[in-house]
Amino acid sequence: MNAHIITIFPEVFEAFKDFGIFRIASEKSLFSLYIHNLRDFTKDRHKTTDDRPYGGGAGMVMLAEPISKAFSYIDKNFVKTFKVLITPQGETFNQKLAQFLSLKDSIAFLPAHYEGVDERISGLVDMELSVGDYVLSGGELPCLIVLDALLRLVPGVLGNITSASEESFSKNLLEYPHYTRPREFVNESIADVLISGNHEDVRKWRLKESLKRTLIKRPDLIKSRSFTEEEKKLLKEIFDEIEETAKEILK
Repeated sequence: MNAHIITIFPEVFEAFKDFGIFRIASEKSLFSLYIHNLRDFTKDRHKTTDDRPYGGGAGMVMLAEPISKAFSYIDKNFVKTFKVLITPQGETFNQKLAQFLSLKDSIAFLPAHYEGVDERISGLVDMELSVGDYVLSGGELPCLIVLDALLRLVPGVLGNITSASEESFSKNLLEYPHYTRPREFVNESIADVLISGNHEDVRKWRLKESLKRTLIKRPDLIKSRSFTEEEKKLLKEIFDEIEETAKEILK
């Protein structure tokens, strides 16, 4: 996968290139990161990338022309890219979109800044993405979040091929709880099944805990999921246990 970043803060991305999953994917020759300084595509001596909005109002707006030139440069000198604008007005990023983007060979990201970009840029991009309903000072950190999430799904990047498929949200379920040594900690012990050596029992326990955790913490995910017969059976067990606990409490 090739990723192109068009930004006025290239240092932000340079700082991450040699760390974590970005370094791992790069060392495996599965990922190349190209950072393009938007100021290099300006035409004035001040390298202006923004201007006051027509009609007045607070803040500045990113100019359309430098952005358009940057996109054209990437398409001409590399391969045609799938273009993503990182903006608060975009579709909310999730695991499904991460999976979709991870299949792209080449992506160009434009992190929005100030009051946003000239609206005419929307016709040049293939997707607009947001990482949530809150305000940040710019799109650089959200861009890194998106890149991190989709790189985990590129085949070969993670050492364990099952890691990505078992993580939270990969199947519209939160991940089951994890434990390590010691077996007992602050008077709480792990479930016996985890040290039983029975892989099938461990698998069922993890699936049940995953369903239970999702039901309690993110019921919205449960509602949008189709269940296997095994999962339906486990859900019934969970509901029966909850009901029994409620009866005990109300005695």
